Amino acid sequence: MSRFWSRSSGWVLLLAIGQIATLTMVRAGPGVGYQHFVAPWELFAEVPIWAIAAFAVEVLLVGLGLTAHLSTIRSFIRERGVWRTAVVAALFVMTSATLSLSVPRYLSELLFAATVQLVHLGAVFLFAVSLSEDAVSRVAFWIERVLGPAPQTDEAEPGGSDRFVWVLAACVAVTAALLAIFVYQRHPHVPDEVSYLLQARYFAAGQLTMPLPKVPLAFNVDLMTYQSTRWFSPFPPGWPMLLAVGAAVGLPWLVNPLLGGIAVVLAYVFLREIYPRRTARLATLLLAASPWALLMAMNLMSHTASLVAALIAAAAVARLRRDPRGRWAVMAGVAIGVVGLIRPLEGVALALLLGFWSLGARGRRVRLWPSVVLTVTTMATSALTLPYNRVLTGHADRFPVMEYMNATFGPGSNDLGFGANRGSGWRGLDPLPGHGPLDVLINANFNFFQTNTELLGWATGSLLLIAMLLAWGKLRRADWTMVAAVATIVGIHSFYYFSGGPDFGARYWYLIIVPCLALSARGLESLGWQAASGSSRSAPTRVIAGALALTLVSLVVFVPWRATDKYFHYRGMRPGVRDLADDPAFRNGMLLIRGNRHPDFASAVVYNALDLDSPAPVFVRDIDAATRRALVEAYPERSFWLVDGPTVTGDGYRIVAGPLRGAELVARPDAPHAPQ
Repeated sequence: MSRFWSRSSGWVLLLAIGQIATLTMVRAGPGVGYQHFVAPWELFAEVPIWAIAAFAVEVLLVGLGLTAHLSTIRSFIRERGVWRTAVVAALFVMTSATLSLSVPRYLSELLFAATVQLVHLGAVFLFAVSLSEDAVSRVAFWIERVLGPAPQTDEAEPGGSDRFVWVLAACVAVTAALLAIFVYQRHPHVPDEVSYLLQARYFAAGQLTMPLPKVPLAFNVDLMTYQSTRWFSPFPPGWPMLLAVGAAVGLPWLVNPLLGGIAVVLAYVFLREIYPRRTARLATLLLAASPWALLMAMNLMSHTASLVAALIAAAAVARLRRDPRGRWAVMAGVAIGVVGLIRPLEGVALALLLGFWSLGARGRRVRLWPSVVLTVTTMATSALTLPYNRVLTGHADRFPVMEYMNATFGPGSNDLGFGANRGSGWRGLDPLPGHGPLDVLINANFNFFQTNTELLGWATGSLLLIAMLLAWGKLRRADWTMVAAVATIVGIHSFYYFSGGPDFGARYWYLIIVPCLALSARGLESLGWQAASGSSRSAPTRVIAGALALTLVSLVVFVPWRATDKYFHYRGMRPGVRDLADDPAFRNGMLLIRGNRHPDFASAVVYNALDLDSPAPVFVRDIDAATRRALVEAYPERSFWLVDGPTVTGDGYRIVAGPLRGAELVARPDAPHAPQ
């Protein structure tokens, strides 16, 4: 037995080493951009020789190992059908890399990336088939103990949470919290997060806006609206209100990790309403191990909160369909409305999807009333933004974020639909001006690639199981529901000009994560049954064992790589100013941050006190001599310090002068002309 375990574990070790080696060939990093493989002709110049050698060994050993199973593979493909297999292969290849400016570069990367995934897939296959029957029996016993027995029917097994899901939820919350502390450093990195955190802090203080600073230019950052007497975040109020709970106790960074754990519990409750318990458990296990979910729960963005509200709504509608009581319709409507208060476009998608799904409520002569209650409750909850809009824009039907985008990038730039005026001019992330059908295809390419990379972090790609299920499997009613959810969310976002960029995967599509993982779990089950029909009864266990091996390697290899390579000091943001804010030496001081607006000043502004006239340190941006004079005149009682930011030092923040009196500051000849 030990010999077979050793042989099988050898393939897992080879897979892990192979993924480590191939990740060294990827250029992602903490900048704003989509990841790409190093060009094949640049490998020896850009990649460590050990990595090239390790991958070459994996190619050789996998190639030799597969020769003994060629007839089995050919037979399996023949049974599935050549054309259906071609569809799986096409999806496998097309999602393995994303677009480049050069067509030859893109095609060469596509070929190389698909080859890398295929080699890793071969290693997983060899691990699965090398398991001895005794090892398979032990794995099957463990799977049945953790996931439950294989379902005998397609019927759902509704039920609440249990110890299984609470353990997973605790693991997710703790892991995300540790990532938030040691990788994200409890600090915002994306401009959206800076705005959200400021908004949460003044919400926690009972304010809807902040008084305009005496020298507004010195406090200027992205995604903040500056008016004659006040400044505020233009974002919808839903997520900042939740974040304000953490901000009120000084722990805003902990809100998303806790919500990440809650999302796991809610996903399990929802999935049990429409799937057998084992399928629900398998999908929930994949969610708990998803790099996309873990890293999204690490940050300060709004997507995890939106997912939690969406899962409450979905679980309530699922319960409504078998138990048409008004409380479920009300719960679903409130939750959908909350999604609208967090991310309005996602609220629209969810309202359409769950509104139609609620029409299936049974057990009453008139089926329409549950949907009517849901709709009315959704509208009433979403309408809570109307008085908020009126306070900030003067008009209930004008959203602050739309006014901000119109003022910053031009009228209609942020509107849904097609048009030449759509867009923000971010050519690296939105390559074509305006928004049209070709932009839809480009954005879909970006997001499908990122979903393939981030959803599971598997070395084989994350969408393979879904492709296999769609092409080879027999979809159940619940599967079609998941397909409809993905299609609705993807479809409605196709009318928006921006893909969401490279921040945290296909983040505008984040609500597809649970449907995709449910389909992945069904893909595993379907693949196991199909393999069993052509080989042995142990095939389903071997398939799940292969998936667990991929998941383990992802948690050990991909998650640490992605977290440290990309999100440590992401976008150049560093929390060093936090120590200065707590240092009593700078009490009643004004620290002038020299460098770019983002990241140098954006990292500092979130640590300002809401009351800028309090004796706490105040961080401002050092722009030019005129701004210095204005600051001295506005704050004559302050001492002044000059601080070089990360883009100036190439490292962290550094005090370069101070304390200075106002006259000394104005007289200094080193006031920079800010490039951003």
